Amino acid sequence: MPTTPNMSIEAHPDIAALRDSYDELGEGPALQIAEGLMVLAGLYAAASSWIVGFDGQTSLMMSNLICGLAVALLAAGYATTYGRTHGIAFVAPLLGVWLIVSPWLVSNVTTTAGMIWSNVVTGAVILALGAAGVGMAMTRRNLLR
Repeated sequence: MPTTPNMSIEAHPDIAALRDSYDELGEGPALQIAEGLMVLAGLYAAASSWIVGFDGQTSLMMSNLICGLAVALLAAGYATTYGRTHGIAFVAPLLGVWLIVSPWLVSNVTTTAGMIWSNVVTGAVILALGAAGVGMAMTRRNLLR
């Protein structure tokens, strides 16, 4: 099919069919539940500094706030426009890993058991939910081949 200046790759029938396939996956209950739980986990991560009480640990508080908001926004994007955002689905599991290791890697932090448990459990939940989303997308991609 010859391309004309007015045609973009976005309008190509194969791209449209692939996007429709991912949108169909995104509308399924399994992915919607996973993304909804990931939004909640991200919001908890963002607020955990005040819930658990990271008194005086500003650098870890900011890390959790930024990471948690990023996870919540990514999950909301996945839940609403999965056909366009599935390509960055790998970011959520990476943010989960960051939450797990951040109490030991963020400088000038004196951690408590509550801080560590909060970050490790929340990070593990985000990692698992994000990996499930990536796995569903990869399964869908393999089925389309």
